[in-house]
Amino acid sequence: MFTTSVEVVIMVSIRAKVKSRLEKFLEVDSNGYRRAILCIFIKVKKTTIDELHEMLSSRYNVSRNTVASMVGYIHSKLGILRAHKESYKTPMVYLLREEYIDLIMKIVASPSKSSTDSAA
Repeated sequence: MFTTSVEVVIMVSIRAKVKSRLEKFLEVDSNGYRRAILCIFIKVKKTTIDELHEMLSSRYNVSRNTVASMVGYIHSKLGILRAHKESYKTPMVYLLREEYIDLIMKIVASPSKSSTDSAA
């Protein structure tokens, strides 16, 4: 029984860190790309860089490298994505972690503090 309470404390601590990192990530979202990427992940749950770039480029003038860089940052620093590759010939597929969907939806839905362009 003791380990479960420790696990709960650890999980709450991790969620708090993820929430803080997400908020900081969106604070500097001057052009709306970051919020738009998170919104797309909420809708589609999993995607590749090319698919994400195609969806974003219909609304924004954004390069594939910019999209790849942001997804890499979200994956490595925020920890809300999983990455999966079927084989060395297939592109990397990024999946939104189910345990953070509610948190991401709440943060993305909140009004942005520094961004004048709300891209929700």
